Parts: sequence; structure tokens; C-alpha cells
Amino acid sequence: MPSREEASDGRGDSDDGGAKQAHFVFVPLMFGGHLIPSVDTALMVATHGAVATIVVTPSYAARVRRTVELTTSGRFGASAGADVRVVALPLDCAAAGLADGSDDIDRIGMELELEYFRALSLLREPLERHLRAAGAPYPTCVVSDFCLPWTQELAASLGVPRVCFFNLGAFSVLCQHNVNRYGAFDGVVGDDVAVVVPGLGDRRFEVTRAQAQAFLTGWDDYDDAVDRALDAADGFVMNTFTGMEPEFVAAYAAARGKKVWTIGPVSLYHRHTMSLAARGRTADIDADECIQWLDTKEPNSVVYVSFGSITHMDPKHVVELGLGLEASGHQFIWVVSNTELYGETVREFLHELAARVAGRGLVIRGWAPQVLILSHVAVGGFVTHCGWNSILEAAVAGLPVVTWPHFSDQFLNEKMAVEVLGIGVSVGITEQVDSQEEGKGNVAGREMVEKAIRSILDGGEEAEERRRRARDLAEKARTTVQEGGSSRDNLFDFVQSFGG
Repeated sequence: MPSREEASDGRGDSDDGGAKQAHFVFVPLMFGGHLIPSVDTALMVATHGAVATIVVTPSYAARVRRTVELTTSGRFGASAGADVRVVALPLDCAAAGLADGSDDIDRIGMELELEYFRALSLLREPLERHLRAAGAPYPTCVVSDFCLPWTQELAASLGVPRVCFFNLGAFSVLCQHNVNRYGAFDGVVGDDVAVVVPGLGDRRFEVTRAQAQAFLTGWDDYDDAVDRALDAADGFVMNTFTGMEPEFVAAYAAARGKKVWTIGPVSLYHRHTMSLAARGRTADIDADECIQWLDTKEPNSVVYVSFGSITHMDPKHVVELGLGLEASGHQFIWVVSNTELYGETVREFLHELAARVAGRGLVIRGWAPQVLILSHVAVGGFVTHCGWNSILEAAVAGLPVVTWPHFSDQFLNEKMAVEVLGIGVSVGITEQVDSQEEGKGNVAGREMVEKAIRSILDGGEEAEERRRRARDLAEKARTTVQEGGSSRDNLFDFVQSFGG
């Protein structure tokens, strides 16, 4: 692999006497929970005078360009005129054993995920050719999703640093790292046997093997490649903020021996209604319709329910959740994704439920402008799958959460919300749920769902204390991205560190 000095041939220079303009190349993983914060970060970097290039496949180009155009058109203040470029590169699906059109993860089954990741790795050479041929400015840094280890070879060939982007929080990343580093489950039989996460000093957190699984657990060769690429990285950019988890940020930086730039919550970059509604896919409900519905409700009276874009619940979970929402007596917005994957029984249940709770409940099938909804004064709580973006967005909105994790880092994020931050109430799910396998995983019954929702909306001393902690966290989040805040300073330092 060539050194950075040896790889300098083909660099383009700017027209100002040879000085290079900072150019950050963002290579996101095109899952919603990874792509959206990566695009947010690229937009933030570009406001500091750098060029930001976002690399996607054709299926994602239109939605990313829509967000970029809305936020750089001059309608949203500081982002006006920012230089953000979108590069769409097609996947060689056939070479990875995928059908044509599989560049959109939503179109393929989860059982083909490994083939999808292999197809992504084949983008290395065409991406390098594009970056070398594109002319000035030559890249000064590759910012890659941590799940894409092949970008380490790309950066080395270009002769530039590579920084890993984490769409995860420091607590979950540190716990996963320490469990592996110290062999916490060596000799432990069974996925449901809890052990104490090592290396956290006086802090004591118990996890089972299933709950501590990382995003790519089970793909041994790929897992190893990810870990080697983390070891080789020139640092980490993380969508969290120091005021939320200071000890875990510091501990992860020490464990890896590398700098961590905490720049979140990146969702705060989008502070205007149109921009909030434009994040991610085009919503399956008009943003104005959501706002108008919420405008008729009292403050803190509505619970928002969403389990992200890739979670496919077991049909019995859908029914129990819906009946629990109905029994709670509270007003709600329930976003049900991937409804086309459910059978007629579930679709009929959703139709009948929507009719029974008309006016009190709003059932959205598909995609909704989540940040926009959470920011409305009428929303008083959030039932979540504990994806990190959702935990952060709840924190920004100052909302307590009901936690229902499904897989990957979500169980660790639940511990963060419930045991560390004290803003969450668990429905009692303790087992990983395979989104492709019905009947797997324990079920939160309607009674538990009802109880958890009432615990965050009905009032009482514990509920008020939980809400107070959530409001305090929201104030910390707002402060950290303002002038003199740690995330704002870290973003500036990051851009300066890799500015060419």
C-alpha cells in the first residue's frame, strides 16, 4: 500500500498559488440511521469553508441532493453558499451476487446484507478514479462510516488521512470494545447470561452476550476488518456531545489511543421547519398536516411512537403495541414502517385501530419527519427502539422515553437512557429480535406498554424528575452547539486538523 507521500501523483491544486482548499470526502453507510447524520455532518463541515463531497449510490442521490439544495440555497442562514457535492456511483450488484437495483438497502432482504456490504467495497476503485479525475480541490480527508473498512485502503492510496464517523454514542461503542478487549464472555454459556462490562471503573452495567452484540456481529472476517480499520484510523468523529457522556467519551479515546471529536447533536444543524422536514426520505405524510394535528393538542399530551426505518416488528408485537397505546388513553402519533412486509391481518388491525382512535391517535404508514414532530410542544414522550439518532433527538427535544430495543447497539442505548441519563422507562424487552424471523424474542404485552406510557405522561414525582432531567439534557444539547460550546469548538478543530 503506498505511503501518503508516494500517493501524491494526480492531486489537483486550487488556483491560489498552490494552497490546497480543505476537501472532506464523506462515505456514509446508506442505512437511514447512518446516512442522515453523515449528511448533517457534511453540511456542518461545509459551513466552515471546506468542500464536502457525499458519496452515495444512485437510489439515494435524489434524497441527499434534496436536503443539500434546501440547506445551501440561501434560505437557512449560515448554510447559504456552502460547497456540498453529491457523487452517485452505481454498485456492481452482479459481482456481489445481488440482483439489479439492489443499491437500495430497502429493496433487499436482511439475509443479503453481507452481499450488500461486499458490493459497497467494490466502490473503492471507481471512487478513487473519480476523486483523482475531478480536479481541484484534491481530497484532504476521507470521513468514512466505521462499518466500511475498505475506505482505509482508499485513503492510503490517495495519500490522505481517514477519520471514522460514528453514528453511535460513546457508551455503546466503549461497552462493545471493552467486552471484546477483555474477553468478558469467554467461557460463558448462553446468550442470556449477564456479565459486568469490564473497564468502566466504579460504574457497573450488566449485559448479556445478545445485548452487547455490535452492528455486524457474526461476520467474523468482516468484523476483523472493521476492527483493524478502527486501529488504523486517524481519529473518530462521533455524533454525541461531551455534556451527555463525558466519562465514556474520554474512556473510549483512551482505550483506542486516538482523538475523538464529539460534534453532536448534528440534528441541531437543521433548525428550520422546511429543513427539518427535508431530512431523510420524502415523508409519507405532509409535514403541515402533522403540525396542524399537533397544534390542536395540549402541551406534553401526545406520545410519539417510532421504531426507525429498518425495524420490522413481529406481527404480535405490532398488535400488543397498538392495543397498549389505545388502552393508555393518551393521544399518540404512531409511525409504522415497512407496512408492505406485513400480512393482511396486521394491515387490517392498523386500519381498524386508526378508525377507533380517530382524533386521538394518528397512524402514519411509512416515513415521518421525526425531528419536526419531536420538537412540537404538544409531544410529551417518545416510544423508541433506542436507535442512537432517536435517543439523541429525544434529548434535544427534552423528552422522556419509553424504551423497546430490538437488536445491535439498541440495548446498550437503552441502558444509557434508563440507567445513565435517567430519562427512560423500559417495557421489559431483554432479547434480541430478528427482524426477519417471526416468533423470536420476548414480547412486551399491552399492559406493560400501557403502564410505561402512563409512567411518562400521567405525572407524579418520578415522572416529573425524569422530565426535569430530560429538560436539563436539552439545555446542554442546545448550549454545546452555540458559540463557545464544546461541539461547536470540536467541529472547528476537526476541520482545521484536516484542512490540507
